[in-house]
Amino acid sequence: MAEMWISMGPQHPMTHGLWTLKVKVDGETIVDADPELGYLHRSVEKMGERRKYFMNTTLTDRLCYASSTTWTHCYALSVEELMDVEVPQRAQYIRTIMLELQRLASHLMWAGAYMPDLGHITGALYFWRDRELFLNLLELPSGSRLLYNYIRIGGVKRDLPDGFEEKTERILKLFEQRLDEYADLFENSKIFRMRTEDVGKFTASQAQNLGITGPNLRGCGTKFDLREHDTYEIYEEIDWEIQTREAGPGYGDCFSRYMVRIDEMKESISIIRDCFKKMPSGPTMASNVPVRATGEAFRRTEDPRGEALMYVVGDGSDRPYRWKIKSPMFTTISACPYYLKGYKVADIPAIMGSIDICIGETDK
Repeated sequence: MAEMWISMGPQHPMTHGLWTLKVKVDGETIVDADPELGYLHRSVEKMGERRKYFMNTTLTDRLCYASSTTWTHCYALSVEELMDVEVPQRAQYIRTIMLELQRLASHLMWAGAYMPDLGHITGALYFWRDRELFLNLLELPSGSRLLYNYIRIGGVKRDLPDGFEEKTERILKLFEQRLDEYADLFENSKIFRMRTEDVGKFTASQAQNLGITGPNLRGCGTKFDLREHDTYEIYEEIDWEIQTREAGPGYGDCFSRYMVRIDEMKESISIIRDCFKKMPSGPTMASNVPVRATGEAFRRTEDPRGEALMYVVGDGSDRPYRWKIKSPMFTTISACPYYLKGYKVADIPAIMGSIDICIGETDK
């Protein structure tokens, strides 16, 4: 049988966003792939160079609707380094709590979207039901359920409301019970494991050479997390562990990437509780945030999807002279020709869904 190309997208349930995957098949076996991005390009970087520093948080919130807080935080860190702004310690603790709540909401968004890829519609309803719990918590201090605009250059918009710790703890206890339900529903499901184990495998060295980061890298057994290796805020003061899947049979596959995210949600619960325990009193906003900046700065953070990086250049005006954004998904999607080859066409939704695609931050 002659080889042929199949186009999946830009409107396709597998894409989880607006992009196209072209795959060359020999029968049902994938022999090559060609991802096409750019359908959702909004020129965020150039728009940001025409707006004042403090105005760009509305743009960074919209880079990825599933994790807007983490992108705005990365931008705030880079501008704070550029302007030499010292963030109050209480604000750093609050930021860390919000980042981990966002990680929980993001991972649940991914899990809910991943289940229909495997034919498990009930799983989508379960995960998205629990995501609502964390959207409710993110809404309390910010006033929004999706685009929070809560983290600001120099701190956060406002302090946590009264009773926030108690409400958070009630939800965390409930969610811990739900995680046990997930183990019965998915981890112990023969069908779920057949669709995900030994599918979409890549090794740690392959992932590192291809620029794959985040849970997709840690699913290969690589113990690398920017919260520890290029630490920021107060992660070095918190007791937590990097979650990986150890090298062995099946590691680096779709199932290991699923399990890393489940384990990271458990770790986020621990981080949030430790933050509340150690959080000091004090101001939540720096008192010396300048309007103009000169020089250059970059910061990288551990987004739920991998390494996010922002580079800012100031020329003495109140606007960035240059602003560059590095997306973890751009490199992960671009690497798909390497980890799709040899698998069947029917495996594509399971493989591509397992990497947690967000096209908004990919195309910018």
